[in-house]
Amino acid sequence: MEKIILSRENIESNREAIVEAYKAPQKRSNKLPVPTKKQKKLLGMGKDQGIATAKYIRITPRKMKIVADLIKGQSIDDAYAILMYTPKAASPVLTKVLKSAEANAVNNNGLNRENLYVADAYANPGPIIKRYIPRARGSASSIKKRTSHVTIVLKERV
Repeated sequence: MEKIILSRENIESNREAIVEAYKAPQKRSNKLPVPTKKQKKLLGMGKDQGIATAKYIRITPRKMKIVADLIKGQSIDDAYAILMYTPKAASPVLTKVLKSAEANAVNNNGLNRENLYVADAYANPGPIIKRYIPRARGSASSIKKRTSHVTIVLKERV
């Protein structure tokens, strides 16, 4: 495989070949260069999905993952129904992020709403807010208030 040079002229002239090279599975030794945001836009990468992220949510990632795993792989209407009737603190937050991902997919990338499904939903840990509480005999214990970053990826079912 020849080396791929991601210059503007090369991208415009060999767009199909470059996109196919990125879609093919990669060997460890023949990794392709990571395209920048501008190069991804020229190649049209990421136009087949809608992504939304909510950061610094004051719910632990462990509690978020429980609800996020419920909607993974579901159609968008089923995901809304599951979130509406799940009695967890993460449900309203995930509903808001799902609505944003849907708007991104439909308005920005022109995907059909009826064919959308939740391809991926995950919660990563954010910064931990540290607080202290006084304890017996003049000591103190720490309290860790965990935050999370939630991401939902919607794709079109073929």
